[in-house]
Amino acid sequence: MQEQFAIDNGTIAYEVTGEGPLVVLAHGIGDSRYAYRFMAPALVAAGYRVANIDLRGCGESSLGWDSYSRTAIASDLVALVHHLGGPAVIIGHSISGGAATISAATAPDNIAGLIELAPFTRAQSISIGALLHSTRYRKGTACLAKTVFMGSLTGLRGYLELAYPTKPHDWESESTRMDAKLCEPGRMRVLQAMGRSSPSDAGALLAQVRCPVLVIEGSADPDWPDPGTEGERIIEALPDGLGELVVLEGIGHYPHVEAPGQVLQVVLPFLARVSSRE
Repeated sequence: MQEQFAIDNGTIAYEVTGEGPLVVLAHGIGDSRYAYRFMAPALVAAGYRVANIDLRGCGESSLGWDSYSRTAIASDLVALVHHLGGPAVIIGHSISGGAATISAATAPDNIAGLIELAPFTRAQSISIGALLHSTRYRKGTACLAKTVFMGSLTGLRGYLELAYPTKPHDWESESTRMDAKLCEPGRMRVLQAMGRSSPSDAGALLAQVRCPVLVIEGSADPDWPDPGTEGERIIEALPDGLGELVVLEGIGHYPHVEAPGQVLQVVLPFLARVSSRE
């Protein structure tokens, strides 16, 4: 059942299911909590209390926020953990991977662990060499630029075709649902604002994280010339011994949707280890 809590003159929509240690699910740009439709039930079945959130401006959460940065999103995640009674493990995808990093660095007593799925957690630069030599990266970059700077739904559709090398079984209905949500007044502008926000605020705090971190990348993610290398750089920026990287072969930018079974194979052991530390 959907619930809401108020923060900074806005409302955040979320739903909580299950019993056990708290796990907070945070989606990427242009999406909603429905992105975890395959993983959330499995986590509940494994014995976790799962809080699935619509980021500010997304899904059923309100519009009109002053900021859509990772720092702003992190404040919402920490507020939700306080609201529900932490500590919690945060699973964050894409922009929410960076927000999860900030949450852990700024609220260490309430964040027990992080799982970052294809995270944008470090400042990024365009690779000219990869634009010339990697069709996947070149097309993905062009589609994202068209989406973020022009508000193009066509650009987003083109990006998602690349970002999902293997489509989920409900691809057609899910694509229709996402299109309808982004056509609501103000929703595409939120996507654009998030897409333009720099991950440098998260990158600056990687060294201050004190909890275990699992980074999961897909080798076919069009957002980076080499997603595995991006994951390695995140691990290197963390304090020694905290980070673990898993690269899923042939998977794109949405591993939790495209390959939830493979993701759960590495997520569940991590959650069990982290939960035993609380």
